[in-house]
Amino acid sequence: MEHFNESILNDEILANLKKDRIDHMTYLPGMEVLESDTMRKVLEAMETYDYHHYTESDIMRALEKEVLSTEDFGALLSPAAAPLLEQIAQKAQFETRKHFGNNIYMFTPIYISNYCANYCIYCGFNCHNTIKRAKLTEQEIEKEMKTISETGLQEILILTGESRAKSDVTYIGEACKIARKYFKVIGLEIYPLNADEYAYLHKCGADYVTVFQETYNSDKYETLHLGGQKRIFPYRINAQERALKGGMRGVGFAALLGLDDFRKDAFATGYHAYILQKKYPHAEIAFSCPRLRPIINNDKINAMDVHERELLQVVCAYRLFMPFSNITISTRECARVRDNMVNIAATKISAGVSTGIGEHVKDVESKGDEQFEISDGRSVEEVYNTLLKNNLQPVMSDSIYVS
Repeated sequence: MEHFNESILNDEILANLKKDRIDHMTYLPGMEVLESDTMRKVLEAMETYDYHHYTESDIMRALEKEVLSTEDFGALLSPAAAPLLEQIAQKAQFETRKHFGNNIYMFTPIYISNYCANYCIYCGFNCHNTIKRAKLTEQEIEKEMKTISETGLQEILILTGESRAKSDVTYIGEACKIARKYFKVIGLEIYPLNADEYAYLHKCGADYVTVFQETYNSDKYETLHLGGQKRIFPYRINAQERALKGGMRGVGFAALLGLDDFRKDAFATGYHAYILQKKYPHAEIAFSCPRLRPIINNDKINAMDVHERELLQVVCAYRLFMPFSNITISTRECARVRDNMVNIAATKISAGVSTGIGEHVKDVESKGDEQFEISDGRSVEEVYNTLLKNNLQPVMSDSIYVS
């Protein structure tokens, strides 16, 4: 995409980045190196995945199966599947209702800091983007969480910008402890950690970890992540496995659709989850299907090559390949698209969302700018009532803790 060309960057910043640029495939000091072949398997599978060679008969064969192979999954993501999207969606809806009934889980994210040490040129939080930065105090976190809990939600997703200096593990752990007072399920979407750090956050109350790989194309990844620890591709790709080793109940996977070839990225995302599910059978697997959204100071960012039909194709392929997995549809999508997705294959929806800092309580002083523009600003009550209207059952928690 032309707006990701390095030529648009500030010349002085770019010169310094190139001078000090680190190898994106080499671990930095302090990063845990797993003895795992997961990354190799995923990249090899993605490299050999040729979505052009599938035919209509391959798609029909996949739709007749109870359990899909990785080859079937690849077929469902191929261009040949596009004319059969109606049949694919019907099968995906059937599988969703078979395993989840009409239940749709509800949650909201809370952004507690937007400081970031990375230079990811598609992200509003990137360290060279001129935005208002903020970090919530523990008292402000508690106010925000208390206010959110009063909407009836019982699951929260805690997010930070990727800065260890501004949002260290202890700070995130304290946020988890506060969250446990108000919520039954706590998720994290933060910078990647070592297994012992994930174990600490799990002890503090965290249940699951979501990591966006952004793109599984390591060459493209290098051009998009110009500075910071996020530049280290293998450390990020192994984050979910370290989280499981640290005791997390579940892990979430996602590629940011539109950064690169979305079919290959979706295939790699699904295959990555598939490998870890086989390796850690107890793990609860989840997918997100985010598309690019405009950010502050760059409203031209958009995934123009990933349209609604392609998004639906990806969501349905995930559902049919890994039918027991949760699939989240976020406020990156408009209300109409989200309502359609939960009627077919998605099982989790956010509501009452802000991607800014301190936006849930009016008197919080530490307010900061948003990560990206949302498309669905409906309240918890509005989303809840829409689900009921569509004969779906809103579920506020999927777990019960027994002491």
